[in-house]
This record gives sequence, structure tokens and C-alpha cells, in this order.
Amino acid sequence: MKKIKYTPDAADKLRALKKAISQEYGSDSAKKIVKSITDAIRGLCDNEEKGSEVSKMFDLVSDYRYIFVCKNYVFYKIEEEYIRIINLYHEKEDFMWQLFGVDTTPQETIDYWDE
Repeated sequence: MKKIKYTPDAADKLRALKKAISQEYGSDSAKKIVKSITDAIRGLCDNEEKGSEVSKMFDLVSDYRYIFVCKNYVFYKIEEEYIRIINLYHEKEDFMWQLFGVDTTPQETIDYWDE
């Protein structure tokens, strides 16, 4: 069975998420949500292909996969010895831009805001 490895960015993001939830909703809620996310991540050890392939979902070349848990996308990569957690993004974040440099802003929005 493969082990889980977090990139520094993913580990930082998880800590920041816990802190933000603690400040807004309390430490019990933060622990519960972070536990749900980390349980889902650990579940990848039993079924590493559980997540969707980024290349099939978004029509771009990538060996990343993702799962969606507690309003967060968790991106990971299956390696020979590890399942590497690349990063986490809240559903409101533009992960396509941050991860892949793909601008998903519709032309109508650009025209409207004159960007």
C-alpha cells in the first residue's frame, strides 16, 4: 500500500484552512472539517484511482487527479511509492488558473468588466 505525502503547499493550505475555520466557526468545526478532508485523503490508500482524472475532466494534459470533499478540491498525483497531495483549493478559488495557468473567465465577463 502506498503512503500519502503532502507537498509543502498542500500542508500549509490545510493548516490555513483549519485556522480560518477555527476563527470563524470554532475549533470543533475546524477539527471536524479537516478530519473529513484528511480521512478522504487517507482513503486514497485503499483506492488511489478514486478521484477523477484532471485530463479527462478539463481537457488538458496532466497526470493529476482530484477528489472533492467539504467544498474543497484535493489534487493529487499517483507516484510509484506515494500518493502525493499536490494542493487543496476551496470551490470558490480559481484552481485552474493557480495550478495550470488556464484562464476560465468567460468572454462575456471580460467584456462586461472591460478587462
